[in-house]
Amino acid sequence: MGKYYITTTLPYVNAEPHIGFAMEIVRADVMARLHRALGDEVFFNTGTDEHGQKVYQKAKELGIDTQKYCDDNAAKFSILKDSLNLSYDNFIRTTDEHHIKAAQEFWKRCDANGDIYKKSYKIKYCVGCELEKTDSELVDGKCPIHPTMELEIREEENYFFRFSKYQEKLLGFYKANPDFVQPGFRQNEMKVFVENGLQDFSISRLKAKMPWGVPVPGDETQVMFVWFDALVNYVSCLGWPENTEKFNAFWPGVQICGKDNLRQQTAMWQAMLMSAGLPTSKQVIVEGFITSDGQKMSKSLGNVIDPLEYVAKYGTDAVRYFLTAELSVFEDSDMTRDRFEEAFQASLANGIGNLCARVAAMSEKENLKVPTEELTIRKEVVDLLNSYKFDEAMAVIWDLIKSADALINQRQVWKLEGEEKVTALTELVKIVRQVGTDLAPFMPATAEKIMAQYGVEEIKRSENLFQRLPANVN
Repeated sequence: MGKYYITTTLPYVNAEPHIGFAMEIVRADVMARLHRALGDEVFFNTGTDEHGQKVYQKAKELGIDTQKYCDDNAAKFSILKDSLNLSYDNFIRTTDEHHIKAAQEFWKRCDANGDIYKKSYKIKYCVGCELEKTDSELVDGKCPIHPTMELEIREEENYFFRFSKYQEKLLGFYKANPDFVQPGFRQNEMKVFVENGLQDFSISRLKAKMPWGVPVPGDETQVMFVWFDALVNYVSCLGWPENTEKFNAFWPGVQICGKDNLRQQTAMWQAMLMSAGLPTSKQVIVEGFITSDGQKMSKSLGNVIDPLEYVAKYGTDAVRYFLTAELSVFEDSDMTRDRFEEAFQASLANGIGNLCARVAAMSEKENLKVPTEELTIRKEVVDLLNSYKFDEAMAVIWDLIKSADALINQRQVWKLEGEEKVTALTELVKIVRQVGTDLAPFMPATAEKIMAQYGVEEIKRSENLFQRLPANVN
């Protein structure tokens, strides 16, 4: 039995949980469940990022204590565990006392390595990204990710991390680990970014201007820049630096993130780990965005999808199905209510739901008994998941469902008699059992229902797993 560690990024608490993060955490959950099924000991981490200017500004705008604001909003993300049927082992908050101490220890190690220094600087800063922006990154003078937000001009004395020192080390690391970033074109993107030269980046803020952050060790006038603090969660959640046994057992691990986190996860964080004398991450999976009718989701456009609303209306596994089967892993994908409902009707109600109901009804009528057997997730599904091809793995499962439907219709099983019918139904029962086994990481509740019904010798009929949507569902 091996060890497997996977973590999501930590969403800021200043916004409601959105469908993009739901996609990220559901996919991470699929990987965690897969590795548990394979016999590995798994540590699955998620949580909330609670420092930084936009959190501080939002609390101030609402006139409430910043910690209370964080407490209230972190609870909204913890709700996702039940709503999306997540199996994470740890929910870290960057305001946790242990994390704060770990971030300070991480700082001290980078400082001891000569990688932290103080200087005055002037930059253009996007509060939405919590990142400095160069002119080459701007479109019409705006951040392309947050075009409605005005850039801030900042001029102050802060601490900096010697990112430039790690240019050759990062390039060497990418060369030695060609599969480090998935997909490969994202690794090439970062290689070009690093080859073009790295600029040292600010890792602190003046406490007098922005007090909400982890105190800088040895300087009470400064707090850590939110990105420096937050990235440390990937090791602090493992009990680092005190719990060396757990840390050494699980680290390095796999990180999953959106493409807007590419630079932070695959270059900045890796350089920080090198500086602190810790192993680099094992792999970083970089997802595309979810769009709506081809447009980026935003509150101003009114096209933001609330995953909790979809769960309430369509069910947890319907949402998990769509996020894993119907969206591209590495490219941007479109999600609308119409597209979701079309997929629900075709693949769930008329697909797997109809198949399970038909086979059970025919089996019960025939008083069929099929001996049970130990099943495992098919190698083809495992291999695709280990390459993070969630949609292709689900397509393989649905191909099996389609093959069962074809067997029923082509052989007109309902018309068969005697041994011929028993043989056909037995084959169908075995197919459904394999589908239930393969689906366990993706749609665990549905898989449990299938195996509860089909994992016994005598199969009894039941209602459709996914009831067809009424015409007026909207």
